[in-house]
Amino acid sequence: MNIVDWTLLVEVFVTLFVIMDPVGTVPIFLTLTSGRSPATSRRYAWQAVAVSFLVITAFAFFGQQILTYLHISLPALQCAGGLLLLLVALELLTGNEAEPKANGDTNVALVPLGTPLLAGPGAIVATMLFVKEIDSAPELAAVSLGIIGVHLSLWAAMRYSLPILKVIRDGGVLLVTRIAGLLLSAIAVQLVADAVRAFIAGEG
Repeated sequence: MNIVDWTLLVEVFVTLFVIMDPVGTVPIFLTLTSGRSPATSRRYAWQAVAVSFLVITAFAFFGQQILTYLHISLPALQCAGGLLLLLVALELLTGNEAEPKANGDTNVALVPLGTPLLAGPGAIVATMLFVKEIDSAPELAAVSLGIIGVHLSLWAAMRYSLPILKVIRDGGVLLVTRIAGLLLSAIAVQLVADAVRAFIAGEG
């Protein structure tokens, strides 16, 4: 008997990898942590991953119960996450992100990095759907390892993006900021659009 359902493991890892997008997270991470010390940026990398892992794990175990208790539909959660990301994206595009970065007490690892960027509605919903499929120990191991593997990939992508910051310097950071804002706004609009379609279809 297999200890791990390898087919399901690959499916979970690939699905969450595509949704959470470690590579696409790099420019946003560089933007939100620019001006911070390397030690602070490294701390933010693992804190963001830890927050994301805790949120994903909590929704894996209690997600449906939480949403049912609060009378929140999945499309509503998706729309809220999209609107929050859109606010962050607009700050990046207009240059207003300098104010929160100047405040040393602002921990971007919690919001928006940890959630809703990493542990966003898409990743939460996908995880909840995978958990519903668990009927045996190998499947439980596959889903667990898939989630852990994706978060290790996220940490590695952000942790080793720091040398890039030394190369591109301030001018490069400004360019990356605008690109990150554009990408983030597109992600946010897509989340809201998907939520609206779900509402129209009567799923909300």
